[in-house]
Amino acid sequence: MSQVLHTPPPTQAAAGDDLAALAARHGLSVSGARPSLPEYVRQLWARRHFIGAFATAKLTAQYSQAKLGQVWQVMTPLLNAAVYYFIFGVLLGTKHNVPDYVPFLVTGVFIWTFTQSSIMAGTRAISGNLGLVRALHFPRAALPISFALQQLQQLLFSMAALVVILLCFGVPVAASWVLALPALVLQFTFNAGVSMIVARLGAKTPDIAQLMPFVLRTWMYVSGVMWSIDTLADKDDLPHIVTVLLEINPAAVYIDLMRFALIDSFHAASLPPHVWAAAVGWALLAGIGGFIYFWKAEETYGRG
Repeated sequence: MSQVLHTPPPTQAAAGDDLAALAARHGLSVSGARPSLPEYVRQLWARRHFIGAFATAKLTAQYSQAKLGQVWQVMTPLLNAAVYYFIFGVLLGTKHNVPDYVPFLVTGVFIWTFTQSSIMAGTRAISGNLGLVRALHFPRAALPISFALQQLQQLLFSMAALVVILLCFGVPVAASWVLALPALVLQFTFNAGVSMIVARLGAKTPDIAQLMPFVLRTWMYVSGVMWSIDTLADKDDLPHIVTVLLEINPAAVYIDLMRFALIDSFHAASLPPHVWAAAVGWALLAGIGGFIYFWKAEETYGRG
């Protein structure tokens, strides 16, 4: 009688090792695996043209159904400024305490809208583009960055109207206007970083998009968009810690820098101490921190 030897089936660990070795031998990798941070940055840079084209396409399509089309890119912040002027400037009398109140207000509204729109778009950057996320392999950070870039493009279009308003209200062209460029670069870095943070939160919890308008509205009211933080800080009955928090508020920092750059009556004395250091610090903190925070969840986007 012959004896038949039965080879025991491979264990699960052994089978996994065999598959891993087979994948490595043929140069295969796990689909959607998170690359290292330097490799992720390299992949993102390689797709910079996609980011720019995607942002431009979204901007062009934003008002494609409206009869006035791209005019709304300028009209929307201007109408908001008109409403705020009536409520805060006329009814509450804020304009009496602020020189060049209309340029002051319009500049604040335009710069705040840049931050607000970038963050709101970021909350839906992943959850609102699941088809794209699941269909194509690319660094997911490209989406929130492209939405922030879209809002920067929209702001640059609106800046033409802002310049006209400044000139109409007697604000002269000055050499300080060139300071608007580094201020916008820093604000874009900050906006993109916060957009990546809320994009990760929104990908996991879509209800964040419903909560965010209330958070942003509160943030706007404490950022000196319609009133002067410098004037309020002069009041003796205001606790010092409150004054400091209002002054280092990142939205207020970038708004103040743009007002200082564009409005001649907004002097350096109206700026909080070390304002450029604060602007750079917020940009680095949000930009680098937000990027790393978003990258750590790269494998989870579009899953489930």
